[in-house]
Amino acid sequence: MGKTQKEEAVFLRKKITLLRAFSLLIGSMVGSGIFISPKGVLKNSGNVGLSLIVWFACGILSLFGALCYAELGTRITKSGGHYIYVLETLGPLPSFLYLWAEYFAIRPANSAVVSLAFGRYILEPFFAPCAAPLPAVKLVALLGYYVVLILNCWSVSWSARLQTVLSVIKLVALALIIVPGMMLLAQGDTENFQDAFNSQSLALDKLPLAFYAGMFAYSGWFQTSFVREELVRPERNNPLAVIVSVVTVVVGYMLTNVSYYTVLTAEDVLASPAVAVSFAQKAFQRLSSVIPILVALSCFGTMNGGLFTFSRTLFVASREGQWPPLFSMIHIRRHTPLPAVMLMFPLVTAMVCIGDIYHLLNFFSFSRWLFIGLATLGLIIHRYRHPEMCRPFKVPLFIPVSFTIICLFAVGMSFYSDPIYISIGCAMVLSGFPVYYLVLCRPIPKCCCSIFYYLTFKLQVLLEVVRQEIRTY
Repeated sequence: MGKTQKEEAVFLRKKITLLRAFSLLIGSMVGSGIFISPKGVLKNSGNVGLSLIVWFACGILSLFGALCYAELGTRITKSGGHYIYVLETLGPLPSFLYLWAEYFAIRPANSAVVSLAFGRYILEPFFAPCAAPLPAVKLVALLGYYVVLILNCWSVSWSARLQTVLSVIKLVALALIIVPGMMLLAQGDTENFQDAFNSQSLALDKLPLAFYAGMFAYSGWFQTSFVREELVRPERNNPLAVIVSVVTVVVGYMLTNVSYYTVLTAEDVLASPAVAVSFAQKAFQRLSSVIPILVALSCFGTMNGGLFTFSRTLFVASREGQWPPLFSMIHIRRHTPLPAVMLMFPLVTAMVCIGDIYHLLNFFSFSRWLFIGLATLGLIIHRYRHPEMCRPFKVPLFIPVSFTIICLFAVGMSFYSDPIYISIGCAMVLSGFPVYYLVLCRPIPKCCCSIFYYLTFKLQVLLEVVRQEIRTY
């Protein structure tokens, strides 16, 4: 009888092995960013030389952030990523503001950017040499996102397996760009690097936006922190997967950018709506239709990884009492957080329909890096408050200090670089204050509670979900 009850217990299983964790990180980092961000980095840095420095600096900064999160993962053993780290170190108000901004701004805008890149690249071979019509791009982008959503509702194992396969495809796509670029460079094609630090086009006031574009391409190094409770041997596998994957991506991105600039001039990069496609058309005609498909599959993997992890944030927030209880429930047979996965559907759909890639990127980057900086600030505070805590992994203090300062400095400078969209992002964060005090800090009237619980029960029956019976951490 006891065995039967154990087999039927409903909870999130530990199904993410070291290989799957590595695939999740690679699959989340190597996505649309390296194929669309080179234009944003070059435009906002001003010249080829400084853009390469920005790419390398963003890689080192991402490694610093990943190391900080690896230590946080050994100190705080819950899933939830940025949210749970801010909650445990800085308190409920900052964590709710993050959750509010993440749901209404950061995640849907990020998913919309990746979805639009997916739609653009997958249609590119069919419309070349002309650009794909924007309505068609948005339709395909939504279809791709809906496929990912259905898959994540269906099975954790299948989502993880798909991520592993797509991670291999991503590395193949990078190799098809790196190898011919390095071959041409070895043959002496260096004219595009002449006068690489031309000061006439320097744009120091736009550097925070170049930083945002570069860090967007590396974003994903924190994904295992969202699924910490589902990791096998997290105290060992989390730091190991983070370090290996980030170093791999930094090397790959630097070689990819050098390959881009070996084949394309700075003017070509700035004029191209799809840098990888322009590269393929110049480097090798025979594979010019293959590269866009591989890039689209890379974007598909990023969509899958992003939805897989963010649903766990809503799941944990609901369990902590800062989000409706329905979203901490799990499907009785699939063992997936079905309500949390489905919640992103309306906002992503809206942002894909009305958004533009580069404005969306600036819009959500402000909020994301503000709270990532606060999370690593929380690590410093947590060390001070709990010096006695035993931890299997620890980074030198200068790493979280420097990472926090750079993040918060870039956030502050971005108000000068793009005041309109950054102000909108700031207003989105601040709008969470009245919601927090009106909903979480004050008792809800009994009549509203009755209606709320009735609707929760009806949705629970409709979706076939129940509360998690036991915790895995």
